[in-house]
Amino acid sequence: MKELSKKELLEIKGGGAGTMLIIVAGIVFLVGVIDGYVRPLGCN
Repeated sequence: MKELSKKELLEIKGGGAGTMLIIVAGIVFLVGVIDGYVRPLGCN
């Protein structure tokens, strides 16, 4: 097995799945906040 140099490590491109998950989670959070503000429900 070959050990990668620092230059080779920096050239590795990761998938965009993590970024997409963060964006989707942010959208879901904002929708929840807006829904809670517009349509507040009492606790049971």
